Amino acid sequence: MLVTRYPAEHDERVNDLALRLAELDPQASAAVRVVGHFDSLMTSRAGLQSIVRGAATLAGCPVRLVDPLRRRTVRVRADGVVEAPEEEPDAAWPSAEVSADGAVLVLERTGPVGTVEAVVLERAAAAAAAVLARTPSRGRGHDPALVEMVLDAGVDEAERLAAARRLGLPAACRAVAPWGGAGLVVAAGEEPPPGRRAGIGDVVAPAELPASWAAARLALRLTAEGTETDPGPRVVSAESLGALALLVRAADDEPGPLPDVRTLHRAAGTAPWVLATLAAVVEAPSLRGAARLLQVHHSTLQDRLASAEAMLGWDLKTAEGRLRLHLALALRRAARAEGSL
Repeated sequence: MLVTRYPAEHDERVNDLALRLAELDPQASAAVRVVGHFDSLMTSRAGLQSIVRGAATLAGCPVRLVDPLRRRTVRVRADGVVEAPEEEPDAAWPSAEVSADGAVLVLERTGPVGTVEAVVLERAAAAAAAVLARTPSRGRGHDPALVEMVLDAGVDEAERLAAARRLGLPAACRAVAPWGGAGLVVAAGEEPPPGRRAGIGDVVAPAELPASWAAARLALRLTAEGTETDPGPRVVSAESLGALALLVRAADDEPGPLPDVRTLHRAAGTAPWVLATLAAVVEAPSLRGAARLLQVHHSTLQDRLASAEAMLGWDLKTAEGRLRLHLALALRRAARAEGSL
């Protein structure tokens, strides 16, 4: 059972009213206690998790708050345990709008809503709205037209800065280039949308976002699906590339893929294990580590490497050979992303 502690000046008035109502209408009494609980949370400036936990305990069912703009979901079971949602919200579940930008509070149950549940929804939504009103938006930079302006080097700088102000961008931000999607802008310390393959640009002032966008697009070319047939990182930051960015740009000026890239591409077509094995050799700190990563016996890896070395034409057991392989893998991903391979 949820124990509510009210501020001293509030406690006596609410409890007295609840006790008097309990004799006349238990539902009304419970509703008053719900109001008192959320008033108390708002007075103490409680966070979203406390608000959702109170709603779940009072409603007797799991409750989730979904805030797509800030890319945040808080879900709490009826027993007060915070738990990640495993399914999308059901349209039949009762809900209440928390903010005009799409945040909603949802009771994970079906059927008619009683007095207590209705009051829980209304008061919890109001308390959550108060929290979001004082929480900086993590969803900055998601108006497509304005984002296009701040990322476009051809737009006058004064216009870009005006668009940045309308987006509410912070003093330090960076561009994100999602695979197959429109560009995004996020705050310097903010992560891109989880689960998406993306390139991340350098941290810059809003006026310099076109440069961050160019860096993000280059980083995106070095990402991969992370599968056996397309091994590699799903997210790449431009800040991690160093001289590799210069090498990619230099390779772009060549009339076709570099010889090592063509050789690697041919080798990849000979057997399904080739790319995953070579990527593991580059990623792992040792050959035994690569075998563990691939979940194969060390001798199996040795046999695969002997075949790969014969196809590539260089030694993969030396630091120089692995560096050459690392560059060839990266440049192959860049070439494929550009459609030149």
